[in-house]
Amino acid sequence: MTTVSIPEPNEKQRRFLLAKKKYVAYGGARGGGKSWAVRQKAKLLCLNYPGIKILIVRRTYPELLQNHINYLKAELYGLAKYNTQDKVFTFFNGSTIKFGYCKNDSDLDQYQGAEYDVIFIDEACLLSEHQIKAITACLRGVNDYPKRIYYTLNPGGQSHGYFKRLFIDKKYQKNENPQDYDFIQALVTDNFALMKHQPDYIAQLEALPYKLRQAWLYGRWDIFEGMFFEEFRTEVDAIAAEEAGMTAEDAAKYNRFTHVIEPFEPPTEWKYYRSYDFGYAKPFSCGWWAVDYEGIAYRILEYYGCTEEANVGLKIDPDEQFRNIRRIEQEHPYLKGRKISGVADPSIWDGSRGEAIIEKAWNNYLDFEKGNNARIPGWMQMHYRFAFDKSGKPRMYIFNNCKAAIRTIPLMMFDEHKVEDLDTTLEDHAVDDMRYFCMMNQIIPVKKEVKQAVPFDPLDLLKETR
Repeated sequence: MTTVSIPEPNEKQRRFLLAKKKYVAYGGARGGGKSWAVRQKAKLLCLNYPGIKILIVRRTYPELLQNHINYLKAELYGLAKYNTQDKVFTFFNGSTIKFGYCKNDSDLDQYQGAEYDVIFIDEACLLSEHQIKAITACLRGVNDYPKRIYYTLNPGGQSHGYFKRLFIDKKYQKNENPQDYDFIQALVTDNFALMKHQPDYIAQLEALPYKLRQAWLYGRWDIFEGMFFEEFRTEVDAIAAEEAGMTAEDAAKYNRFTHVIEPFEPPTEWKYYRSYDFGYAKPFSCGWWAVDYEGIAYRILEYYGCTEEANVGLKIDPDEQFRNIRRIEQEHPYLKGRKISGVADPSIWDGSRGEAIIEKAWNNYLDFEKGNNARIPGWMQMHYRFAFDKSGKPRMYIFNNCKAAIRTIPLMMFDEHKVEDLDTTLEDHAVDDMRYFCMMNQIIPVKKEVKQAVPFDPLDLLKETR
């Protein structure tokens, strides 16, 4: 009988091959040999567990062909036969490797009623959280085989925030068992075969722009290609601070080169604002702002209507939303007794289908100005406020108790078709209420210092020869 050949894995790949947690994420940077590891793991499982059912998923079928199917046809010759129509390898012992894709939600229809013992989702961050969870629902079966899901991934993509929470930040919800999760960091330097045959690959990555280099070479999850607000920092940017002649410790002490800071009670003399984006099936978002004498804005509180599942609303009716907003303003020490100016999503003035939502706000003694819904100018106002001056000070800070804004701002990505806009399919509710606030309080961009070139003077050449 033909035997399967497994090349010698490196240390990280060996950890992946032996990993037995229910949810295992492998990756973090480009060129770590992740697809290779998926194929080897799938082959070993099929040989060790006769009749096991395995699913390998990528975003598109051409990617499956290029990264898995074509390789496995050669690697499994004599051990398994491939059915092109069903997209499945069937082993001599009854084990199967099925291939699936998921670019759009409509592609999820192929997984309805399906059962698999082990699922691999390759380049998982490119799928949405909803798609990931829908495919995960196929992990079941009445047998003693292991029930596991393996993800390979790089920073960035639709579900970047979901995987960062689970595997990098290790922040779990009440239905998630921390013992079920394992993350194996893979860097390009772990891929000995690539280093041997393409030693200049690291140099190619080092030549990339800063944010791409940080994500693809070093596997940083706090900065990645495609971020709409790439200047946003949840902690001190140590590199920028160093370039400004400041230690990271001093920058943190004086709130420099970061946007997220410790809360403090703002002076009553400052100006106060409330910004609101309506939601029901999707989250609603209400943010409160204090603006100091220099025009620097502080997001001091927020009321965000989201379930434990990202981008799923609480389905609280508008009247209750506004009652709660009114109560917060009457009771919270940051807001109690302050004069608060409101701005809101202009759609709440639309009464074409009955009573306008704004009337619910008026019934609760809340007044709003109709927000300026110009998207591109609104995003530019946010960029202007996020920009650091030469001392590292932005014109918009966010208190660290505003969890929704801090969580969702880094997840915003560019729209594939409207290159200056962000992708509206993402959880954009907090940034929408922020946009309304910024358009109500417009500023001009920080002027960057440009070093003037010294004009060439031919007489200088004479000086040098004397």
